[in-house]
Amino acid sequence: MYYLIVFLPLLGAIIAGLAGTSLGTALRASFASPGGDTGHHHDAGHAHAAHDDHGHDHHHGPMWPAYLTTSLLFVSAILSWFAFVGVLHGAETVKVPVLSWIHSGTLSADWSFRIDTLTATMLVVVNTVSALVHLYSIGYMSHDEHQPRFFAYLSLFTFAMLMLVTSDNLVQMFFGWEGVGLASYLLIGFWYKKPTASAAAIKAFVVNRVGDFGFALGIFACFAVFGTVEFDALFAAAPSAVGKTIHFLGGDFDTLTVICLLLFMGAMGKSAQFLLHTWLPDAMEGPTPVSALIHAATMVTAGVFLVARLSPLYELAPNAQTFIVVIGAITAFFAATVGLVQNDIKRIIAYSTCSQLGYMFVAMGLGAYGIGMFHLFTHAFFKALLFLGSGSVIHAMSGEQDIRKMGALRPYMNVTWIMMLIGTLALTGFPFTAGYFSKDAILEAAFMGEGNPAHLFAFSLLLIGAFFTSFYSWRLMFMTFHGTSRADQHALEHAHESPQVMLVPLYVLAIGALVAGIVFAPFFIGHHEGEFWGSALFRAAGNEIVHAIHDAPKLVVWAPTIAMALGFGLSWLLYIKWPDIPARIAAQHEPLYKFLLNKWYVDELYDFLFVRPAMRLGHFLWKSGDGKVIDGLGPDGVSARVVDITNRVVALQSGYVYHYAFAMLIGVAALITWFMFGGAH
Repeated sequence: MYYLIVFLPLLGAIIAGLAGTSLGTALRASFASPGGDTGHHHDAGHAHAAHDDHGHDHHHGPMWPAYLTTSLLFVSAILSWFAFVGVLHGAETVKVPVLSWIHSGTLSADWSFRIDTLTATMLVVVNTVSALVHLYSIGYMSHDEHQPRFFAYLSLFTFAMLMLVTSDNLVQMFFGWEGVGLASYLLIGFWYKKPTASAAAIKAFVVNRVGDFGFALGIFACFAVFGTVEFDALFAAAPSAVGKTIHFLGGDFDTLTVICLLLFMGAMGKSAQFLLHTWLPDAMEGPTPVSALIHAATMVTAGVFLVARLSPLYELAPNAQTFIVVIGAITAFFAATVGLVQNDIKRIIAYSTCSQLGYMFVAMGLGAYGIGMFHLFTHAFFKALLFLGSGSVIHAMSGEQDIRKMGALRPYMNVTWIMMLIGTLALTGFPFTAGYFSKDAILEAAFMGEGNPAHLFAFSLLLIGAFFTSFYSWRLMFMTFHGTSRADQHALEHAHESPQVMLVPLYVLAIGALVAGIVFAPFFIGHHEGEFWGSALFRAAGNEIVHAIHDAPKLVVWAPTIAMALGFGLSWLLYIKWPDIPARIAAQHEPLYKFLLNKWYVDELYDFLFVRPAMRLGHFLWKSGDGKVIDGLGPDGVSARVVDITNRVVALQSGYVYHYAFAMLIGVAALITWFMFGGAH
């Protein structure tokens, strides 16, 4: 069963990628109707421009790759749920060998699946969201001539993510880690003729390389210290390293702290934590289904999964845990402040994702791994719902993404409005929706986590973040669906509800956003929590955080709900009751508004510190090094001299075999002489 879960998406990717494109061309040629649409592709990067004047759709390219990859993913998703339900009844860790892989000296890394509760949870999240995104894309990408390529990339992405979450050693995890990096690069830059899409893809790739460099160093350090990269062996050996130091960057530091921080650096890049977050909002350049897949449920949660999987190491490195709590809290706060002023519908949701990932890391740093995983699980449903809902709005508005050019859309798209409403309620933590259970548990853990010196710092920032989250989520809803319309008249005439193929995934995700909290809370963080996680998550003897949250003061329990209500009220006053006030506030506090609008100027800082110096160095080496030295020396420059020498050497190539044999003989004789007279010992 596990082979099918993991390899079906790969099979779909290979068939759609290889056969879909070439076969498609042949099929198009044989079925081309006279006077039909000839596959015009429009570069603005939206898949919605292929309606003709009568509202008929023109299909570009073959549709079978879309159907094939989607059906394979649904099989994978259904099997994942079977695996997950099996695990609910207290399953132990199972290993499924795939093949013998790397054996070099003492390094051995075999390819096998590690199946436990943690894996099963991730399989459900990845495959469910991915299958629904595939289904949604059939409608969303129906006008794009490069559809087979798109579906091949989506399935490849899913396969890489499954490799990551089923890994049984760090090398295999790194393979999946880089695989999702590659697939996200291909998907973000899918409309590669659009300069902003190419730039965003490169940015995502480069920023992730920074994190991955740290991750790779962490793997090297694990092997250097413990002599293994296998999880079980690592976990068994970890206690022996407590209190020992490692020589790193010219100093001696605590071994486990260094290893955990290096591995966390990889998580910071993948999961877009503060300072390595800059790629995430730009990744919106990809088609909307990609945003849902990358930002909701899969790639960005890889870092959270990494910390959970390595909980036996992190439990022994309290300083690293404190660092994770601080970074998570800053990320949650930072992204929430930036989300307040964004105007692109997808960017607001992207910053919201960034912020929620901060919440998950705070839980991980506090040692509340099950609570962090629970938020990852519930977040996948409502965030994918919000992204696909926003895609439905963009689809209806002929590609418009600016919420300032929307308003009063509810009569045109009632179903999408209801879906987005459910997603917003779950995200802001409305009582008894999915977000209410998982997000509030993180805040309670932050308040009660006395073992961590940064716990109250995290609690206060997360609480402010909850207020901001509610404010910008309702701002998005009000500016898009309510109030007075600011939309272009032509766009409004074409505004329509999305087809059922795009709405069905929304219905399924909406059910998850409503009930995932109530149904699974007892298992993830409640009374069955110990037997549910089994040996998948490790908590040291003194770590009682999951039990401590049940004793949180009443005010702490109610605080997130109060913050949510205040955010809603303020948003309603500013965007429904007195809609002219926000512009006045922005004008009065222009420096602050600019600071938030420009995302705290982190990009500009990086540009000044890294990008420009690198450009200047490149320019200097090109003009001075290449121009003056290489091309300028001697009468015709170095290159001309090299060519002369090369011509003389070429003359030695006579073409006669006996010349070559003679040269080889001389070489062998010289080697033997050297060996005889003690050249080699």
